[in-house]
Amino acid sequence: MPPTEPADGPAPTPDELNIHQVDARTLRGLAHPMRIRLLNALREFGPATASGLAERLGESSGATSYHLRQLAAYGFVEDDPTRGKGRERWWKSAHEGTAFGPTTEFMNHTDPEVRGAIGVVLHEVASVHAQELSTWLGTMREWPEEWQRSMDVSDFKVRLTPELSLELAEKIHALVDDYRGRVPEDTEGSAVVRTHLHMFPRPTD
Repeated sequence: MPPTEPADGPAPTPDELNIHQVDARTLRGLAHPMRIRLLNALREFGPATASGLAERLGESSGATSYHLRQLAAYGFVEDDPTRGKGRERWWKSAHEGTAFGPTTEFMNHTDPEVRGAIGVVLHEVASVHAQELSTWLGTMREWPEEWQRSMDVSDFKVRLTPELSLELAEKIHALVDDYRGRVPEDTEGSAVVRTHLHMFPRPTD
């Protein structure tokens, strides 16, 4: 999630990236489209107030305030005591990312609420990915030519076993992790780059 991004296979080391490992209880607290969008906004743009987030997301401040409190109750967000004056309440993400482990643990859970919750999260994450890509395609001309040349929208088809599919996903995760921390935050000409990974089998008949 990135941001909020469910993925099978080993998650990044929590101590290294401050990753929130979701379980069946906390999954219920995240399983709402607005909560996923709020968490993503705090992680991408930094601390904000409920009213600031409402303006960014086109929602009412009452709604964002309620859902922020729910996220806080499940440990996803927390107060930012370094900001705000008086009664103004600032929120920040409590973690850099979210890990779900094998999603089958939730999809095959005995509790139907848990199965429903992981469905909500996965579909919302997919919607966010599609929206981010669509926004880039619509605004890419506003970026320098170097960034336009560096973009990539690809898909691949390869026959694999479940074991090899998992191995491939793990190698891609490791490759992305290898690039973390290479570019200091204030490097001129740099930007935060979003990389989406979707892997799933397709019928051949």
